[in-house]
Amino acid sequence: MTCDNADSSVVRLKLDTADRVALWTALGTAIEEYVGDADELPASVSISAVEVEQALDAFDFDTPMSPHTALSQVMHALRVLQPHVRHARHFGLFDAAPTTMGVVGDTLAAVFNPCLSSWRGSPFGVGTERRLVTIFGRRFGYAERHSDGLLTTGGSEANFTALLLALTARFPTHHARGMRGIDAQPVVYLTDQVHPSARRAVAMAGLGTDAVRVVPVDESLRMDPRGLEELIRSDRAAGLVPLLVTATAGTTGAGTIDPIAEVADVARRHGVWLHVDAAWGGAAALLPKPNSAFDGLPRADSITFDAHKWMSVPIGAGMLLTRHRGLLTETFRVSPGFLSAEDIHSIDPLGRSMRWSRDFAGLKILLSLAVAGWCGYEQTWREQIRLGDELRNRLRSDGWRPVNDTPLPVVCFVDELSQAGTDETHLDLIAHEVNSSGRATTFRVRIGGQPALRACITNYATTSDDITTLVGLLDEARTRVGSGAMDGSMFHTGEPVGTCQARWSM
Repeated sequence: MTCDNADSSVVRLKLDTADRVALWTALGTAIEEYVGDADELPASVSISAVEVEQALDAFDFDTPMSPHTALSQVMHALRVLQPHVRHARHFGLFDAAPTTMGVVGDTLAAVFNPCLSSWRGSPFGVGTERRLVTIFGRRFGYAERHSDGLLTTGGSEANFTALLLALTARFPTHHARGMRGIDAQPVVYLTDQVHPSARRAVAMAGLGTDAVRVVPVDESLRMDPRGLEELIRSDRAAGLVPLLVTATAGTTGAGTIDPIAEVADVARRHGVWLHVDAAWGGAAALLPKPNSAFDGLPRADSITFDAHKWMSVPIGAGMLLTRHRGLLTETFRVSPGFLSAEDIHSIDPLGRSMRWSRDFAGLKILLSLAVAGWCGYEQTWREQIRLGDELRNRLRSDGWRPVNDTPLPVVCFVDELSQAGTDETHLDLIAHEVNSSGRATTFRVRIGGQPALRACITNYATTSDDITTLVGLLDEARTRVGSGAMDGSMFHTGEPVGTCQARWSM
């Protein structure tokens, strides 16, 4: 390969005014076309690695491509080679259809590209983050004079940060001496329903997964406070240090909310840090009169919350909140040699966060919340909760049995009409039939060791008509599976079922 002169290379990076204007126009048109017809695309797709490789083969990095061709190729790939969370019947995990203002916020953040490692890097960006942390801390019930926090890439970073805060609070020398300064094994308490990032955080922090204690759950998969207390007492008697308990406000599988107030009582009696992972379900705690299941949440030492889940802000926009102001600085403080003392501000994120280079994630939260307002989000969340109840009722009336217990709009269910209704293969086939239609997406999960189908309502565009369509698809799938009238595509190696018919003809 022979490179051209430097001037032409710069032009390709910058583009001239006319080309940029044309490109912005083409991009806006392509985005609007997609947003307008997302419900006409398959809610679920089955894509092979070969198809992805074929798409990527179109990009030859030795030969520069025109901006419009590159944009066209990528837009085609995005439409064909992935599921569409914008689809009103994408009843997925917690994948959200992004708000329009969230997309605008991400776009502006990319254009200005500020680095929020320091106040000097982006006074508006750092100020926005601090304001959002204050507002969300207040909404979760933290006293403003004590609350603190930071924006994160998501729940994994927030859960890991919470563990580091607990270590610093329990072992003040941990920042300087690390595990050498700890003369007894710390132990961490969680249930088997917790998000895997909580267990992984224990390994990442150097405690080792042997430090994890799995707390028993009740018949509704909620943490058993008595079982927690017994484990703590036993560990303390053995010379171990009970460090942290992670409760969950809306588990990924079943939407279970642990008994936060009772767990908080146990944690307080034994001096154990209480962290609540409310990444998705925490949005319901932001309602003016939240469900009583969230009682005790303000007593948590720290909270994980993801705006990119139920607030429908583009990924990634999480946050870690704590009621211990100053502890973030104690945990992450640094004195970078390339900055003078006057260059370091007391609220610089570089000294309060795992990350150094930090994007302006707060902008998409700010704009989404500014335009919708708390009232807009409240109306949306209440409607989605109502739709969850509607789905449960419709399923029961059509011979399906909900098997999870939660006030949140995630419904796990099995087939009540078939003798094989709780069989893993039977449910897999039903899910495959629904997803292959391209008209809706559902998942097969395990709830307390039992296979079940799962549908979660997180799309603000979902309506009662979409609930009717989903239940109808489930009923049709059950009939086809029971009669053996399936097309067998789940087991062949040819064209995947449920994908767009448009292929790589460009």
